[in-house]
Amino acid sequence: MEETEALQAQKPEVIKASEEDSTEHDIVLDVFIDQAGYEAGDARISNISFQVRRGQLLGLIGPNGAGKSTTIKTLLGLLKHAKAKVSLGGENKSYAYVPEQPVFYEDLTLWEHLDLAAAAYGLTYETFEETAGKLLTQFGMEHVRNDLPAGFSKGMKQKMMLMLGFLVQPDVYIVDEPFIGLDPRATKDFLRLLAAERERGAGVLMSTHVLDTAEKICDSFVLISGGRMTATGTLEEIRAQAGLPEGSLFDCFDELT
Repeated sequence: MEETEALQAQKPEVIKASEEDSTEHDIVLDVFIDQAGYEAGDARISNISFQVRRGQLLGLIGPNGAGKSTTIKTLLGLLKHAKAKVSLGGENKSYAYVPEQPVFYEDLTLWEHLDLAAAAYGLTYETFEETAGKLLTQFGMEHVRNDLPAGFSKGMKQKMMLMLGFLVQPDVYIVDEPFIGLDPRATKDFLRLLAAERERGAGVLMSTHVLDTAEKICDSFVLISGGRMTATGTLEEIRAQAGLPEGSLFDCFDELT
């Protein structure tokens, strides 16, 4: 991946890796955050760095107020007061962001939201129709394809956000608290689609506080507390850092944060 010469004071610099750089070919997201906050001189997070590789699911975990959402907002370029460097890799150097709180246009139907996303990413209409149709079936949303999302339940709105992300098949997914509002069936569908995307080669950065699920599905973790990284690595490495060789992720989380 290409390196930047300096950190940007106002907005994280997003760099698309050179295709000739084969030594870092499997890295789809490379993040270094020197510091970031919502007001000048008030850093909420600092010294946070991690990489997401092809096919990897990296869990970003921490207690409420730890800085998980601030980290995601920083790497997306949404904070004005940030010193950060973000590099994108992969075949298309693309990402999809699935927010914790659903965002939608009140005057567009579910199908029109999908159509708009497909057009923005340059999908052919044939590809869009086929993929969107499958997603509607998988998430049990065929009956509301022509309805306005303002009338959806929270779980249905969250399903729409997930469908928009899966529609474009990016190199990396950035997913913020995906399990909130999902029923068990939708959670299972989401995890199945996520596994298929990882097999395709997509990387995933997932912020979550559902630790029992994270322990089962994540390859590695970044633990954040008080705006700083307190531990990083696989579950075995996290256990070693916590001094709990047989501990669950929850036990390690409690010990380290």
